[in-house]
Formats: sequence, C-alpha cells, structure tokens
Amino acid sequence: MDSKRLEAFTDGVVAIIITIMVLNLVPPRSSDFSSLRASVPMFTAYLISFVNVGLYWNNHHHLMHATEKIDGRVLWLNLALLFWLSLVPFVIRWNNDTDFAVVPTAAYGVVLGMAALCYELIERAIIAFNGPESRVAKGIGRDRKGLVSIALYVAAVPLAFVSRGVALTIYLVVISLWIVPDGRMVRERSA
Repeated sequence: MDSKRLEAFTDGVVAIIITIMVLNLVPPRSSDFSSLRASVPMFTAYLISFVNVGLYWNNHHHLMHATEKIDGRVLWLNLALLFWLSLVPFVIRWNNDTDFAVVPTAAYGVVLGMAALCYELIERAIIAFNGPESRVAKGIGRDRKGLVSIALYVAAVPLAFVSRGVALTIYLVVISLWIVPDGRMVRERSA
C-alpha cells in the first residue's frame, strides 16, 4: 500500500487539531494591553503545543516520503499517534483552567510521551515491513533522539508531582531537540 493516502489523512487531522487548539484561546474581555497578561499562560501553552504538533507533522511528512510501502500495522499505529495528538488541545485547556496544576501538567507529559512512543513504533513498523536496507531504516539508524525524547517524557511525568517547573522544562528540552528539522529522512529521500 502506498503512503500518500496516510500522509493526506494525517495532514487533515493535524490541521483540525491545530484549529481546535486555537479555538481554545479565549480573548481578554477588555481592550487594554494589561488584560493580555492573564492570557499569557494559555497562549504560551498554545505556542508550545502548536510547535509540538507541527514537529510531528513535519517529521511525519518526511517519514512518509522516505517510506516505500506501508501495511495495516502502520495504519493502526498512525491512528494511535493521531489519537494522542488529538488530546493535546484537551490537556492544554485543562492546564490553563487549573493554573497548571500537578495532575494536568503530568497528563500533558503522558499525552506527549504516548505520541512520541507511537511515532517510534510507526518508524519500527515501517522498517519491519520494508526491511533493514530500506531508506527509512538507513535514515533512522538507532534513533537516539527519538528514544531520548521518550525517556525524557517518562522522567517528566513523575517529576511533575515533585516540581511542575522541572516537568515543563523537560517538555521544552524535548522540543529543543526537534526544533531543528530532522534531516535523516530528507537525506534518505534524496538518495
């Protein structure tokens, strides 16, 4: 099966997720600049989540272009990824409504960590289906960055119960690992 339909479907779902996230932004009730101050936490959570979802979309695009073929396992894992990404608007709203309380902060890490795990499993399923000499296998290699990201999320979730600031910092560290586009799939695509 070709990966183009899966990529198009994922593009559509990601566009909806981003739309839902922006609809969760509530404008201030007054028109002065000082009223924007109350919106800073929600806008910051939106910005971080927008970048996070965008990173998945960008890397998924490159992964699908380097993929020769997919099977049903990849389709189901991709749905699992989209499930977890679709929860991002919920957890950022929950964090905002509770002033970034401990449980919502930890839940944000669970959602992001599960999305990272699903993405890792998608890569592994593609490699298993296409073989160790496939473009994806060569491009991904050992995938240290992906595995480090999952490990950081696993650490951040329980740390949220000790220090929300530490957990939020770890979430930002993971973003910083991926903010520079991952060139592995781009290189393999052009090879």
